[in-house]
Amino acid sequence: MSKFDADLWNEDLAPTASAARTWDWKAFAALWVAMVVCVPTYMLAAGLVSEGMAWWQAVLTVLLGNAIVLIPMILIGHAGAKHGVPFPVLLRSAFGTKGARIPAMARGLVACGWFGINTWVGGSAIYVIINALTDGAIMGDALPFLGISFGQFICFMAFWAMHLYFIKHGTESIRWLETYAAPFLLAAGLALLIWAYQNAGGFGVMLSSPSQFIEGGAKEGQFLGTFIAGLTAMVGFWATMALNIPDFTRFAKSQRDQIIGQALGLPLPMALFAFISVAVTSATVTIYGEAIWDPVALAGRMGGLGVVVALAALVVATLTTNLAANVVAPAYGFSNLSPSKISFKTGGYITAGIGIAIFPWKLLATAGGYLFVWLVGYSALLGPIAGILIADYFLIRKCELDRDALFSHAGQYGAWNVAGLVALVVGIAPNLPGFLHAAGALESVPVIFDTLYSYAWFVGLFVAGGLYLIMAKK
Repeated sequence: MSKFDADLWNEDLAPTASAARTWDWKAFAALWVAMVVCVPTYMLAAGLVSEGMAWWQAVLTVLLGNAIVLIPMILIGHAGAKHGVPFPVLLRSAFGTKGARIPAMARGLVACGWFGINTWVGGSAIYVIINALTDGAIMGDALPFLGISFGQFICFMAFWAMHLYFIKHGTESIRWLETYAAPFLLAAGLALLIWAYQNAGGFGVMLSSPSQFIEGGAKEGQFLGTFIAGLTAMVGFWATMALNIPDFTRFAKSQRDQIIGQALGLPLPMALFAFISVAVTSATVTIYGEAIWDPVALAGRMGGLGVVVALAALVVATLTTNLAANVVAPAYGFSNLSPSKISFKTGGYITAGIGIAIFPWKLLATAGGYLFVWLVGYSALLGPIAGILIADYFLIRKCELDRDALFSHAGQYGAWNVAGLVALVVGIAPNLPGFLHAAGALESVPVIFDTLYSYAWFVGLFVAGGLYLIMAKK
């Protein structure tokens, strides 16, 4: 590239060279399998059942949500595969070279939150392993301010430190890890299902009634009231990756590889893991007399060598998901703020630091808060960005981009694209009152806002995308 502005370009953000396009469809499928098999995914379906769904309704909701989010995943991924640019650079065509920093950081900060959540989960697994092997040697009371014990905090930091090796060695080391971890993680999930089947006495007992999850069965049958918000939460779960998927598809050998790999790797494995989740959680009612929907807690109850093996698998699963889903995007996003000073590696280290500071264990206090405040809430932010990107790339640009202009403030995309920024704000606005109500910041809002918030990702995508299309064509 002969001409570029120094505050827009570095080697990490530049279009991918042909020699670096090494990802075939198997690599993308493995990437998704390795990301799907993780503790937060495991908790999704069980959380839906605890909110009133039957097991099969929860599994179908997960499948449908992931089939829906696969569409923008493939569409936005097209730009990465064709032009070789990461997500923050792609944003420049719709928001301007400077304006793109706003949505890039919005996506990056959400990933920092997810990084913290997954790091807490992985640290919790290490904590249980150590206590199982030492008869509770590092158990203790919660510390003031932190709200967790010293042992829990040290294990959290130990798992956090594991990520630094892969941050240092970049995306190719992440691809290597995902490829080799995927079959192991699938085998571990199936082994857990077999264990539950044998100990609970078969699938008939395991899946007999959704009320097994709920004390007194008070919520049984409340499918319709949970489905809409639950579906939006399922879409929101991977809404982050639907945006920054170009960070990976830029390394694709072809469009066919990224499309087939993602189609095989996301919806069906998510549904399979959701089934394992609800089946095993239901089985714990028979085995232990109570529903245990947290796999870390479940592994702790198993005892013996089984707890070590199960939790070691959880550590690997959480590491693979965290690196691919929650380090790459913010690393590029932070690099995009000042490319001459912040490399991909430095951006990754910044991400890791923020992941500590957010106290992620407090975000996972309840299943309801996790699903309907965190997941739906950030989908309200990310849906509009997806709508704008799809409208810009496919309908305005017709899949063609001036790569040189993406790295120049004086190029055709300009420093600030008012259409993109206005559409983003307007797309977020209808969902804001409902989010504040769900989060407890507002005591009450008109019913219409709660209804809109139930469809947060969809509302944001269509409102922002439609408005951008109108404004950008003028």
